[in-house]
Amino acid sequence: MEQHEITVTGPLLDEQGNLREPGYAKKLLPVYDRNQIKGSALRIKEWDYYLVMNGQFALALTIADNSYMGLDSISLLDFWEKTQITKSPMRLMPMGATGMPASTAAGDCASGGKGYSLLFRKEEDRRLLYAHMERFRGREALDAYIELTGEPEESMVICTPFDKPGHFYFNQKINCMRAKGKVTVGEDEYMLDPSDSFGVLDWGRGVWTYHNTWYWASASGLADGIPFGFNLGYGFGNTSAATENMLFYNGKAHKLSKVRFKIPGRRRQRRYMEQWEFTSDDGRFEMRFDPILDRSVCSSAVGIVKSDQHQIFGRFTGLALLDDGTEVFVKDFLGFAEEVENKW
Repeated sequence: MEQHEITVTGPLLDEQGNLREPGYAKKLLPVYDRNQIKGSALRIKEWDYYLVMNGQFALALTIADNSYMGLDSISLLDFWEKTQITKSPMRLMPMGATGMPASTAAGDCASGGKGYSLLFRKEEDRRLLYAHMERFRGREALDAYIELTGEPEESMVICTPFDKPGHFYFNQKINCMRAKGKVTVGEDEYMLDPSDSFGVLDWGRGVWTYHNTWYWASASGLADGIPFGFNLGYGFGNTSAATENMLFYNGKAHKLSKVRFKIPGRRRQRRYMEQWEFTSDDGRFEMRFDPILDRSVCSSAVGIVKSDQHQIFGRFTGLALLDDGTEVFVKDFLGFAEEVENKW
């Protein structure tokens, strides 16, 4: 599959509010300006999602402004105990007032409500994440302080149009950041050491259609001591210009073509906790995936808004080929893969 790479900076949208140049980039070259959007103000969706994890646990933090509904979320998964807690308070009609940054390069992001607060700070050479939520586990509060460093030179940037005027998805995923810090819940402490703990940022801006299903997989870690990771995804929008499939090795991005998720069982009858397979049309990504824990959430509001999520954490084993043909083998490489259906 021939894919179009964006290589020069410029406005993301044209005068009609459509993507000026669909495709992918390895740096945040397109310039996002919320004021240039021509689609319905109620369809604009902006989010910052951070995930940090190691072999013991994962912490996910989200601040999202989905126009008619704001969503702030904290998830804690304990791989040793096979437990997970997700709390996602909603805010009514923020309509952009959350003030999400227009770039990942600068700008802070904060949100909060009764009994909780989230703050994502961007400093020159690091990202700082703060989270507090009362009554996170029973009566026990959660507190987290995370520092992300070693941001790679290249990342995954995608500009995907929908087959509807004024609708688009603009996204950057930054893998392989080193994580250090601490999460406490009651008397329990979860520690992040940069030698074995990694973080990913999923930064999304766009105007979405109402009903979508997406597939996303991500992993970050070390392959023979070298920072290695990948981003895989599909399921929505017009991807004829480019897919978002990419490998990351020692700070550089390597573009993949199409990658298929082979999930056990048919749709609506999935067996998520059985072994998955991943295969690419260009033979450059062949992995099996052994699940550990399913972060499953199905929420709906008044029958209009629905989100059915299965984010499966587990371990990848297999082979990836870099652009120059270098083989990267991984065994029991920690990451996740998900299937999410949204009516939003």
